[in-house]
Amino acid sequence: MTPISLNSLLLAGFAVLTTGVIAGTYLGTSDRIAAAQRAAEEKALFEIVPPSRHDNVLLEDTVLVGPGDELLRLKRDKKVFIARQAGEAVAAIIPVNAPDGYSGNIELIVGVNRDGSIAGVRALQHRETPGLGDKVDIKKSDWVLDFEGHGLGTPPPEQWTVKKDGGVFDQFTGATITPRAVTYAVRRGLEYFAANRERLLAKQRLIEEPARDSGQESGQEMTEQERG
Repeated sequence: MTPISLNSLLLAGFAVLTTGVIAGTYLGTSDRIAAAQRAAEEKALFEIVPPSRHDNVLLEDTVLVGPGDELLRLKRDKKVFIARQAGEAVAAIIPVNAPDGYSGNIELIVGVNRDGSIAGVRALQHRETPGLGDKVDIKKSDWVLDFEGHGLGTPPPEQWTVKKDGGVFDQFTGATITPRAVTYAVRRGLEYFAANRERLLAKQRLIEEPARDSGQESGQEMTEQERG
């Protein structure tokens, strides 16, 4: 074997080994990232609809929504989480994307009570400027709490924006683009709820035993009587 062939085999072997290490690292890391995101999502869900308001498993009672919906503007398939008390839907937690943030997409969840009022809003992912746009994060500011209790009629749709644009919601000092984008997205979440209210609040489907055929039962009873 020539030195060139030997070097080629060594390089190929090294490439395969490196690819395997990278793939293994990615798979291990991706699982941890997914678990961390699920934990953060669950925490945010319970902040919006606390356990005292529901008795079902939020992460399992869901409605699938996709990126084709113009109101939600999602980048990938996501889930609407339904909170129930004694089988009755009390709120829906809806994923909404604000694509027009200062630094790009801001992924939100908007909790809407059965009566159409907002139960809570949380930003799950964003890349907004620290000290300015990152105030959409509840860990940085309580700004998102101002949405609670509002609905499509309170204020009217045209006032669902920041005060600088004639609306009722505060903007941040030195930053308007981010709060404007989030406010529009929250309003779209409310509009989605209003348009899909019946489907989102439908009663939980129960597993029932197959109904027996009444004619067959009567026949069986008659046979037993004849035997008697």
